[in-house]
Amino acid sequence: MSRLNYHHLYYFWRVATAGNLTRVAAELHVSQSALSSQIRQLEDSMGQVLFDRSGRTLRLTEWGQQVLTYAEDIFRKGEELASLVQQGTAPDVQVIRVGVMSTMSRNFVDSFLSPLLPDPQVRLVLQSRGIAELLDNLASHTLDVVLSNINVTVNPKRIWQSQLVGQQPVSVVGPADRNPLTPFPKGFERMRWILPSPPSEIRSGFDAFCSSHQFEPDIQAEVDDMAMLRLLARDSGALAILPQVVVRDEIQRKELSEYMELPRVTENFYAITVKRSYQPPALRALLQQQSVSSRVLQKED
Repeated sequence: MSRLNYHHLYYFWRVATAGNLTRVAAELHVSQSALSSQIRQLEDSMGQVLFDRSGRTLRLTEWGQQVLTYAEDIFRKGEELASLVQQGTAPDVQVIRVGVMSTMSRNFVDSFLSPLLPDPQVRLVLQSRGIAELLDNLASHTLDVVLSNINVTVNPKRIWQSQLVGQQPVSVVGPADRNPLTPFPKGFERMRWILPSPPSEIRSGFDAFCSSHQFEPDIQAEVDDMAMLRLLARDSGALAILPQVVVRDEIQRKELSEYMELPRVTENFYAITVKRSYQPPALRALLQQQSVSSRVLQKED
């Protein structure tokens, strides 16, 4: 490969970030053909195709996604440098784009982001979607971090990395007047259950717990949404498996009761980011702090 042409790389970065050749050409005051030609020259110099082209649609190839992670670092840092030179300061506001898995606990999301809320130099943009769409948006760099209660498979071909940032114990919760007050499974035989849908980590842990006691739960419903699980736990009269904090208010009002905490079963929370990608300093500091907290938690365990 010949020496990298940063002018070509800049054009690639703008198009990859915007996802629209026409708009970028107008913003840069160049023709679409000239912009497309310079991106092709970058591809030729690298010997790799960076975009899959189908009509007017541009989609990054796997190689293009990897190149974009480096381009993000190069040009975001360049923008910070330009701001520092021109104004003598770093950018006033850091925009942090957070993807939140639609089925996870809002209590955790609020707790995780709370250190950033008082900072006047941070602006949060939150997006709630399914995990597949969130990872696509993370890969295309329209998100900085994804918060999930499902861990992603990490391997050398994947561009993201996953960090454990929180845990909540999981309990058996049910109507306040039906707690058998006996060691499991005695007294639980004729009760119905509302369970998280497989293959969630909570469900896997509960299934293993039941198996160890040779107990077969009578399942009334399986739910993949924590908010819906909370409503059914409150209204169905069945037992539910979920973190006690999710139904904290119902327990305080004595509508529900925590029957028992499941041993070695937790709801785990992960922060998923793109490898070697630029991160707003406030987000980087938050993730580093969460990493320290996780290590302390593991030592205490």
